[in-house]
Amino acid sequence: MKKISSKIHSRFGFRAGLREFEEQLKSDEIDFKNLRKLCFAGCPYESGSGIRSVCWKILLNYLPLKKGGWPDFLKKQRALYRQFVQEMIIDPGVKANAGVHEDHPLNPNPDSSWQAIFKDNDMLVQIDKDCRRLCPDLFFFQRATEYPHEGIVNCDSNIETLRKRVEQCVLHSETVSRNRLGITNMMSSRRKASEEYAALPEGQEAHWEVVERILFIYAKLNPGLKYVQGMNEILGPIYYTFASDPDVDCREYAEADSFFCFTNLMAEIRDNFIKTLDDSQCGIGNLMTKLYDYLQVKDPALWHLLKEQDLKPQYYAFRWLTLLLSQEFPLPDVLRIWDSLFADASRFEFLIHVSCAMLMLLREDLLKGDFPHNMKLLQNFPPSIDVQTVLAKAVEVKDRHQGL
Repeated sequence: MKKISSKIHSRFGFRAGLREFEEQLKSDEIDFKNLRKLCFAGCPYESGSGIRSVCWKILLNYLPLKKGGWPDFLKKQRALYRQFVQEMIIDPGVKANAGVHEDHPLNPNPDSSWQAIFKDNDMLVQIDKDCRRLCPDLFFFQRATEYPHEGIVNCDSNIETLRKRVEQCVLHSETVSRNRLGITNMMSSRRKASEEYAALPEGQEAHWEVVERILFIYAKLNPGLKYVQGMNEILGPIYYTFASDPDVDCREYAEADSFFCFTNLMAEIRDNFIKTLDDSQCGIGNLMTKLYDYLQVKDPALWHLLKEQDLKPQYYAFRWLTLLLSQEFPLPDVLRIWDSLFADASRFEFLIHVSCAMLMLLREDLLKGDFPHNMKLLQNFPPSIDVQTVLAKAVEVKDRHQGL
């Protein structure tokens, strides 16, 4: 593997100390440019620092730069989120549990309340499936949250919760078919027991259920986009960062704060999740074209090989770019990458630089490999390559690009 210059490592390999971050965050007004510079080199991860959560909330344009306004702002936003939960989950859940509906289930009118319920249920089942397998190697999302939504867990018997809705949808999806001999076969779509998380005691919610609730509310508030597979992988690291923060207030309101940070981030990348925009100037297809254009300039030989073997970026880079590399690295490394990604002024241009760096770091293996070998390599980025090496190479790619 090609060695990265010591100049790049010295510039990028050593993050700012905890004291520098603390001094920056003590100011009455945050110096956004300086904070970006500090975060780009990596937020402190020492136990008990809790710096990353605050920095991400600022970088994702959630918290205002004037600290004096933080208490009132957070109080207002968290109350707004509670209202969303009340209007979109609790109130409809109480009505459904009581059997109160405004019209008949067979009403063919596309604007009927039942039609909306059926569509929501289809979407909810997909969200549930994706959230249950979020970060399967990490036990965190299966654990009970310290702060379940009291309005839901304390009134569980009076509300059709999201959990109950999913269970009912799965039961209703069972079909009965009869073969030629008249024998009845049950075709069940229920999950296998081995695929289900253990049920939590009454009054508790798992972290994945909190993520599910956030995504459901986001989808309801964004009917033009709704939920698209992969959004769970964007929300997961944000929620994990806030819900595992050493600060009690941050953990208690992790759900609401994650919702608004996720919403802000999605406002920037939502076009990547809209299939009809794939080939447009703002779609994911344009990002993949940019990646190959960069590679053609940085490493013509590698670019030529990928073209010759017909290793299209859709086979691997689609996932890299759409999910912000959240599937290519262990979660701690993803958090480190996102420090730089969120801190960069042209954050999604830097995503392309990181992706280009990943390809260039694999060049020796790729140049020697055939199509099957290279496809497997690109779809399973080697864990032996340190994330700091990838980021340092990305800075090198970025600097060379700006120097052209």
